Amino acid sequence: MKGGNGVDREKMAQVLRSLRREKGETQAEVAKSVGISASAYAMYETGERVPRDDVKVMIAKHFNRSVKGIFF
Repeated sequence: MKGGNGVDREKMAQVLRSLRREKGETQAEVAKSVGISASAYAMYETGERVPRDDVKVMIAKHFNRSVKGIFF
C-alpha cells in the first residue's frame, strides 16, 4: 500500500522492523535516538503512518542506510 510521497508503507514497516532487530534495539531506543516518541516510531513500524522527510533522514542516519533504501 502506497502512502505519503509514494512510500510503500508495507515495505517501510518491514525494513524498519528488520533493521531495528538487527541492531538489537527496542522501538523506544530507536525513537529516543532519533528524537521522536516511541508511539510515533511504533506507527512507522506498523505502516500506520509515514514519517516527515526530516524524520526519514534521522532514521536513515540512525541505521546507517539511505532514505531511499528504507522508504522507497
